Amino acid sequence: MKHPLDRTDIDNAWCPGCGNFAILKLLKEVLTELELDPKNTVIVSGIGQAAKTPYYIGTHMFCGLHGRALPVSAALKLSNPALTVIAEGGDGDMYGEGGNHFLHTIRRNPDIVHIVHNNMVYGLTKGQASPTSQKGFKTPVQVKGVNNEPFNPVSVALALKAGFVSRVNIGNYTHAKSVLKEAFLHKGYALVDVFQPCVVFNKVNTYKWFKENTAEIEDSHDSSNLLSAMQKALENAPVPIGIFYQTMQSTFEENLRGDDTRALYSLSHDIDKLQLLFGAY
Repeated sequence: MKHPLDRTDIDNAWCPGCGNFAILKLLKEVLTELELDPKNTVIVSGIGQAAKTPYYIGTHMFCGLHGRALPVSAALKLSNPALTVIAEGGDGDMYGEGGNHFLHTIRRNPDIVHIVHNNMVYGLTKGQASPTSQKGFKTPVQVKGVNNEPFNPVSVALALKAGFVSRVNIGNYTHAKSVLKEAFLHKGYALVDVFQPCVVFNKVNTYKWFKENTAEIEDSHDSSNLLSAMQKALENAPVPIGIFYQTMQSTFEENLRGDDTRALYSLSHDIDKLQLLFGAY
């Protein structure tokens, strides 16, 4: 069944059965149900299979360099605070090439939703280990198995006191949808790490594996307690999914522009004042 946000002028390059399809469906449904205007929505991505997501949805998009979606997203939100800005990509793009930007975007706290398709492998380049690949995972490159400690984006985000930190399993669709909605309603940076299988290059972390190795965070969990959230983030048998932590703090754009929410393109510039400013330096 077609969705109003479907694009019909482009072919989809994902493999049949890929978890990206469900994440795309989830995103379209959430944007629609929250009545977010696609004309005021921008999805920013880098490189990778997950980074193709904005090609397949009827919003504005920007596809840039590998790992660079987050600084572009922050700049967009700063230049026009009225926009809904989404940064989207895979675990290699966001936590590998974009690892530095991941850290510093959290520190700045722009009001953006950060969706990471986490399949624990580089799918676009045919199956190398990614930052989140588990120890022992064998690939055509890591033939004896990965021996590095896997990157834990949730615990890193918590260590930097990100305003909204969550993880979901796309195989648990209803739960994932409720969490993603909360991320969009949060004011400030919101991380949604999405477990999703790569059906071609990761034969270990399958739909079945994610179902058997994840568990929803208990209702009794206090998501305002940072220490409790960090303890939860370090659990791995099973891996918790849900909202680990949420707190409100001033955003990047508020800190730099105060209450001025006008789009920069709508402003005129006083050339004389600019010349005086330049002259002062």
